[in-house]
Amino acid sequence: MGILGIDPGTLKMGYGVVSEGPNPHADDYGVISLPRKMPLEQRLYQLHTHILNLIAIFHPTAVAVEQPFVGKGERAFTGSALAIGQAQAAVFIGAASQGIPIYKYAPAQVKSAVADYGAASKEQMRQIVAATLGLQDVPESDAADALSVGLCHLIQEQSGVALGKIITPGQER
Repeated sequence: MGILGIDPGTLKMGYGVVSEGPNPHADDYGVISLPRKMPLEQRLYQLHTHILNLIAIFHPTAVAVEQPFVGKGERAFTGSALAIGQAQAAVFIGAASQGIPIYKYAPAQVKSAVADYGAASKEQMRQIVAATLGLQDVPESDAADALSVGLCHLIQEQSGVALGKIITPGQER
């Protein structure tokens, strides 16, 4: 089972392909970086194209996406949360167009599943992801976030509790 984990963003989108086996491992990971000066619609198109390419290369059985953290009060609808939602949409459309199930996970849910601690720091998560996947180098933050979302989904699947599924076209409800 290969899971494409995504940490969405319109300037930087982390991705990680995680496969299970005797020990989970990373087939590929990285960050898609796009120039701030590129118009938003072009960045979204590029992200969509990258997602389709990753799907074509790795044939994931599911796509796991980190949901944006939206604060309370005045900070609830910031521009960055909207941008993350737009990047998520590019991922959702790419996966849905290929009939791949999509799962969404909140940051605290990912941390709880991967680190057994819902308030783990970014650095702790990077170290745990590298150790769990047997990586020689600690991945940069966005790639580590994507790998952790993929790991979270594997853990949820193994426990029989894959939460956050979005029904894609052609799937039974």
